[in-house]
Formats: sequence, C-alpha cells, structure tokens
Amino acid sequence: MILALLCAVALAGCISGGAVNPQVPQSASTALLRTGDSLTISLQGIPDPSSHAVQIDDQGLITLPYIGNTPAAGLSAAELSQHIRETSIARHYYTSIDVSVTVTERYVYVGGEVARPGRIVWTPDLTMTKAIQAAGGFTLYAKENRVALVRDRTAYEIDVSLALKRPEQDPRLVPGDSIQVSRSAF
Repeated sequence: MILALLCAVALAGCISGGAVNPQVPQSASTALLRTGDSLTISLQGIPDPSSHAVQIDDQGLITLPYIGNTPAAGLSAAELSQHIRETSIARHYYTSIDVSVTVTERYVYVGGEVARPGRIVWTPDLTMTKAIQAAGGFTLYAKENRVALVRDRTAYEIDVSLALKRPEQDPRLVPGDSIQVSRSAF
C-alpha cells in the first residue's frame, strides 16, 4: 500500500511538470577578455594617431605594430590598455601615449546538430534558445532535450524544449559559452 502511494506521488510530480533545467551560474570573468574577442585599440597623443582592429587569437595574443605579440586573454580592457602603454614607453617608442581598448564583438559557439554550426555574435540578451535559432535551428537528428552548455570548463545539460515552454529556464549566455547539440539515436 505504501509503495503504491509513493509511486502515485512520484507519478503525479512527473505529470505536473516537475522537470527543471539546472541553474547555470554566472561566469566570474565576464569582464575579462577572451580568445575570439574582437577589439579596437586606439593610440592617441602621438605624432601619428592610429586605430587597430584586432582579434585575440587561440593563444590569447594580439599583434600590434612595434610591440608585436601581446597577451590579452584573461586581462580586462583597462589592464590591456595599461600594458600596451607601459610597453610602448619602456621600449622607447614614445615618451607619452594614450591607449584605449574597446571590445567590438564577443562570441558564443554553437556546434553539433544545428543547421549552421559556428560562432554567434554575443549580445546581452542572448539566451540558449536564441543562439540555437541564430545557428539555423536544430537538424532532424538533434537531441533537443539534452543540449550541453559549457561555461568556465563546466558542462550543464539543458532541455531546450522545456526552456521554450518556460522562458525563465532558458539560460542567458555570456561571452565564450559553448553550446553542443548531440545527435539523437533515432
């Protein structure tokens, strides 16, 4: 009798929609520059003011005239600006220089069983379902109820069909997030 009652309670919980996507914690390093970020670096207060559009490469570096390869990933824009300024002065290229670093584009990555896998430009309102839609949506063989969201080297399993029904369970993405849609057995 008790076993039948417990089964009935468990079944009622399943029917009432007790499914919940995991809470994905916010990244501690959203203000830090990451691999793939596009930047504009402006050099002012020098005889030939210039602006350089650069992208942080896979090794976390950017390349600038005179300075060459400079580490950028893991720094804030202000720290990178200060580093470029100090390096330019230390190498005696300039005695005074103003450097500003502006992040122009940041990305999230969507792969696996979507129509157009690749990187998606990040915006502050980008959610998992919006990123998948921007990648052309699921393919016929996508496993929509087990999509991996990787943030800060930790994977979270998200049921996208549940996120579509309950927007509060659609995780908001941060730059550098990676979404991997696995293939269904059928």
